[in-house]
Amino acid sequence: MDEMDQRLIAELRRDGRASFSDLAERLALSRATVRARMERLAAKGEIAGFTVLTRSDVADAPVRGLMMIGIEGRGGEKVMARLAGIPAVLAVHSTNGKWDLIAELATQTLLELDEVIHRIRNLEGVMTSETNLLLSTRKAGRK
Repeated sequence: MDEMDQRLIAELRRDGRASFSDLAERLALSRATVRARMERLAAKGEIAGFTVLTRSDVADAPVRGLMMIGIEGRGGEKVMARLAGIPAVLAVHSTNGKWDLIAELATQTLLELDEVIHRIRNLEGVMTSETNLLLSTRKAGRK
């Protein structure tokens, strides 16, 4: 996958119901190029399907963490778009204080989590990070 494929996937994550025309406009591509890229990504298995996922749908990933990220300069939007294209990133939050972004991560194994962390740390614009594993979760309003 190249950077444009990652941007396309990021746009689909933001709005999975976006039309080819809308995606083409957002990515400054032709409608035919967007369609061809999506067909190629689906054929290669990079896009496995289109569905609605809720937080509880992905909670079964046994290895979860929060990655606090410090961004260089004003590159937050670019980094957020790249993060949204990484399948293990469930959500990206902008924040104030020491950290610019917080990414929610979920993988099947610690090795996969380590690979995702390494990939994120190597993104252009990421200056520093700190990751905390989530050991247990209590849902609001439940004991």
